[in-house]
Amino acid sequence: MTSQLIADQEPEFVSRQVTEARRYYLNLNPSPSDPLCVVCGGVERMRPDYVVERDRFAFFGLELVVEGHGELTLDDHSFQLSPGMLFAYGPKTPHRIVNKPSQRMRKYYVDIAGFDAEKMLGEAGLLNSHPLRVPHYHELSELFEMLDREAHGNGDTAGEICEQIVRLILVKVRVGCLEESPTVPRAFATYERVRDHIESNYLAINTIEELAQQCDLTPIHLSRLFRRFAGTGAYQYLLRKKMNRAAELLVEDQMLVKQVALQLGFSDAFQFSRAFKRIFGIPPKHLVASQRVPVLPNQ
Repeated sequence: MTSQLIADQEPEFVSRQVTEARRYYLNLNPSPSDPLCVVCGGVERMRPDYVVERDRFAFFGLELVVEGHGELTLDDHSFQLSPGMLFAYGPKTPHRIVNKPSQRMRKYYVDIAGFDAEKMLGEAGLLNSHPLRVPHYHELSELFEMLDREAHGNGDTAGEICEQIVRLILVKVRVGCLEESPTVPRAFATYERVRDHIESNYLAINTIEELAQQCDLTPIHLSRLFRRFAGTGAYQYLLRKKMNRAAELLVEDQMLVKQVALQLGFSDAFQFSRAFKRIFGIPPKHLVASQRVPVLPNQ
């Protein structure tokens, strides 16, 4: 099946509780004889009221949170979701995913089928009703982005290429993830504390020096933490948060560029426009003209 489907043709299991989404569909009727088949996938930003609750599902689902916070329930076990959390569920796994309204999630997902799917998810530690934490989750988000690009290529080999990308994702998960447990390294716990502080206060933070002081760290230590666990600089992470909020204010609240610049703490609209273009590749006035919120490839 082609990856091009209009909204009213989307399967019933696809959530409509999103403010932005980019999806692809490759094979909604996979053969039981297939070793591994990519059914569909994409990236979504949740609405504040987002709730998905299922007793069973037709395929195996794999999801990666790259922004925001929420709560996951797998087989009656509940876990907090935050950037870098990866989880999976099988056809018979009851699951519930709830968004935290004040910190809306953005997450990638891919649904797969085939007799290799359960085996590989199990080997990666993803079928024990427990999420995993991905220290360098930007690497996986790049692979999820690659899935999207190849799925939309509409070539005869799109399904085969996407299958290999999913296999690569699961191999990387198997060798590189940490379970959510008391054994998470202390450095990662510090990184999480700082990241959560950014999530809650990014509108009021203008420099990394401010952030470091508020979190009782040095700017150098802060930079090392984000390079190690997020694959990006601390200021770049902060700026992305601000620009995502800016895009929402420009499109959803229809605020003026100079108003958004003031609310986000920039000295003037010119400085804000430069920062916006640095992140999204287009100036804010082009976004307003197109009425389209851009989707970042990596958070």
